[in-house]
Formats: sequence, structure tokens, C-alpha cells
Amino acid sequence: MSLLGIGLLLVALLFLLLGLGVYVGLALLLVGLAGLALFTTAPPGPNVATALWTSTSGWSLAALPLFVWMGEILYRSRLAQSLFQGLTPLLARLPGGLLHVNVVASALFAAVIGSSAATTATVGRFTLPELLRRGYPKPLALGSLAGAGTLGFLIPPSVVMIVYGVMAEVSVARLFIAGVVPGALLALLFMFTVAFLAFFRREELPREPAPPLAEVFRGLGAVLPVLVLILLVLGSIYLGVATATEAAAIGVSGALALTVLRGEFNRELLRESLLGAVRTTSLIGLILAGAGVLTLAMGFTGIPRALAAWVAESGITPLLFILFLSLVYIVLGWFLDGISIVVLTISVILPVVKAIGLDPLWFGIYLVIMVEFAQITPPVGFNLFVIQSLTGEDLFRIARYSLPFMGVLLLMVVLLVAFPGLATWLPRTMMGG
Repeated sequence: MSLLGIGLLLVALLFLLLGLGVYVGLALLLVGLAGLALFTTAPPGPNVATALWTSTSGWSLAALPLFVWMGEILYRSRLAQSLFQGLTPLLARLPGGLLHVNVVASALFAAVIGSSAATTATVGRFTLPELLRRGYPKPLALGSLAGAGTLGFLIPPSVVMIVYGVMAEVSVARLFIAGVVPGALLALLFMFTVAFLAFFRREELPREPAPPLAEVFRGLGAVLPVLVLILLVLGSIYLGVATATEAAAIGVSGALALTVLRGEFNRELLRESLLGAVRTTSLIGLILAGAGVLTLAMGFTGIPRALAAWVAESGITPLLFILFLSLVYIVLGWFLDGISIVVLTISVILPVVKAIGLDPLWFGIYLVIMVEFAQITPPVGFNLFVIQSLTGEDLFRIARYSLPFMGVLLLMVVLLVAFPGLATWLPRTMMGG
């Protein structure tokens, strides 16, 4: 059988297993095992054992459970409520009013939680009831939250960045720093979009009174602890004081200290946050293990090498490749979650990326933005599911509300292609490069 036939058969088998409801990690493992057994001469037993170990034992992965735990601690605290109260006087007078709280709060929580769905859930459970109670149009309230919640993957620390860094052998610390400028720019674009959409519905928006100066200072005081925690984590990485794993430990310590200072720390919070971190990390670990086996099988079949050679010889430009790949990722986003998209494609795509001269660091940021797009595309858009659970709104109606923010994500891809320095400049200025 030709390499193309083998590839198509393995892809069909994978989607069959996923359609039958098999866990993503197990489906990847079974497809990899089938590929080794049927299309290579390599003994499956020892090779699978080696792949399972190497794919889950890397030192960079140690940052994953720590950052997940940090997010779980803050998710279970009352920090989101106080942050909403603090941002209200700071943003009330902007065009669009308190709709900007969805964006700014999501950006801040993205920098301490690392997950898009968790960011959406944490922010939405406090902002949506209040925005709807005050009379803000539902399409703007729900759409802005769905879009802004995607910042949980781009603004570091990011679970998807850790997974990509481990699989692509790219420094997780440099990936984190590479996401800072695109993440901040995307948040600003979201705020501009909110203001633009609000202008056409300005008669429907409630008029927020000018807050007293004392409330503004109290708002700054509520935001300050989150900013300090962000600076501790990202600042330590940027200055070369800590690796990504060490910064994760700093983040956990800071999150625990924050709950203690706020009087929220108790045995229940510690227990639930630990269990939540174990569940999430185990799920991601299973996916990585399955991806390791599939990557090994792909390597033995020679499909990635053949694809990279074909692309290099055919003269496909990087721009045309990115355009085609974006369409592929949009379609995959209809059916798979973000982490599954990364682990499913990276073993095949990365050799091509290197063959046509794209920077794997830059490509990681591009990939994260495409994964963000998948978070708000039905029928498997996790941010849409979160908002549906919070409001009971129809999934496809929420997706329709999110359309302007999908456009912003695609605009961000265009900007990243046109100005690659958005992702690569800041990592070059890091201490130690």
C-alpha cells in the first residue's frame, strides 16, 4: 500500500474510534499500535512501551500539573467576584461599558489559569448574570465572553503551549514569552470590537454613572494582587530567574498565599483543587501518551518525511501552506478540542514546517490561535458549551453571537503572518535568549 493510502486508512480509523466515543488518548494509542503492527516491521511491544515512557516523562511536563493546580486554586476562590467588582469602576465609562469586563477579566485570568474553558467559566459565572441584569444586550454579553475566553490559551501560562513545546521540542519558557505580545494585542482587538459593536446598539446599552474616585482606587486594589501574581510568574521566566517549571511552583505558592491573605484558604479548597488538577493532568497525560505512540508509528511508516520532502520539492510557499493549514485546522475544530488538535497533527505537520523554513516558535503561536478559533466553533466548541451551561442558551445561537470575534481571531492570524516579530521579538530579548 502507498504512503498516502496508509495515511488515509489511519485517519479513517482514528475518526471511526472517535465517532464511537473512544477516549481521544486511547484512540490515538490504538491507531498508533495498528500502524506499527500492520504497516511496519518494528516490534510493537517494546516500541509502544518506550513511546509511552518518553512521551510522559519529560522534565518540561512537570510544569503542567503545577500550572493546572494554580488555575484550580484560583478557580475555586472568590477572586473572580472581587475582580469583577474591581474592574467595574475602571471600565464603566469606556464605549461599550461593562462589556469590556469580559475581555479584561478574561485576559487577567488567562495569565493565571492557563485554560480557555476554565477562564470562560470563571469569568462568566460572575459577569454574565450581572451584565444581563443591568440590561446589556445578550448577543454582546455572550459573544464577547465566548471570544475573550479564548485568551486562556494564548496568554501564558498556557496548557496548550506546554503540550506543543513538549511535542515539538521547543522551549516552553520561550513559548510563554512569545505569547505575551500577541495575547495583549488580541485582547485590545477584542475590546475594539466590543466598542465597535456597542456603537451600533448604543441605544440599548445602559448608561453607567461616573464612578467616584474612591471606587476607582478600590478597583485598582482588587486588580493589583492578580497583576503581582502575573508578574511573579512571567517576570521570573523573562528575567531568566526561573524555568517554566520553577515559575509554575512560584505561581502555585503565590495562589495559595493569595487565598490565605483573602481568608479563603481551607481544607475543602485544597482538596478540591488537588483533585481537579489530578483529573485534568491525567486526561492530558493520556492524550500525550497516545500521541507518543502515534508519532512513533508515523515515524516508522515514513509519512512525515515523505510529506516534508514532497512539500519542499513542490515549491509550495510558506504563505500558501499556512492558508491551506488554516482551513484544515478550522475543519478539525468542528470535531476536536484544542489539545487533541495539537497532538493529532504536530507529528505530521512539524517536519513540513521545518522543511519550508518556518520558525517552530512562531508556528506554535500560530497554532495556539487556530486552537482558540476551535474553542468557539460548533458543534464541539468548549467555550460554547461552558456558556450554554451558564445560561441555557442554544449552542448555535451562542456561536452566531461569537462570529465577530471569530473574525478577530482570523485577523490576528493575518497580522501574525504579516508581522512575525509579534511572536519572535520578545523571546529574543529574554535573559539568556
